[in-house]
Amino acid sequence: MYTLPITLTIAGAAALVNFWLALRISRTRAASKTWMGDGGDPGLIARMRAQANFIEYTPIILILIGAIELSRGTTTWLWIVGAVYILGRLAHGLGMDGGRLVKLRSVGAISTMLILIGLAIYAITIPYLGYSPVVTNVAMMG
Repeated sequence: MYTLPITLTIAGAAALVNFWLALRISRTRAASKTWMGDGGDPGLIARMRAQANFIEYTPIILILIGAIELSRGTTTWLWIVGAVYILGRLAHGLGMDGGRLVKLRSVGAISTMLILIGLAIYAITIPYLGYSPVVTNVAMMG
């Protein structure tokens, strides 16, 4: 049996972020009495895009984290990458509201792009650069 603590933790955190983003949309819908579509409300559009953007990136990030953790083991740097991704997505969601927090949108977007590129490059190199297998707490060896 395999346990992927990083992947499980980040996936759980991502589910909570997605719930938070959806809750923000629901509150904005209720305040503007817009039950279908966006009603042309810029605040609602921004919050809907924040959640859609989250959903666009999170699946591939989780797949990469899971594949890397499965092939290389549980590592501190992968924990950090996962945590930075979640914090970046929170920042992006807040920044999409504009106002004084608007710079957080860029923080979230840049961190997401750098993490996506970094994980992708690392994942591509694993099978070709002769990494020796890592046995960690990921695989329960009998």
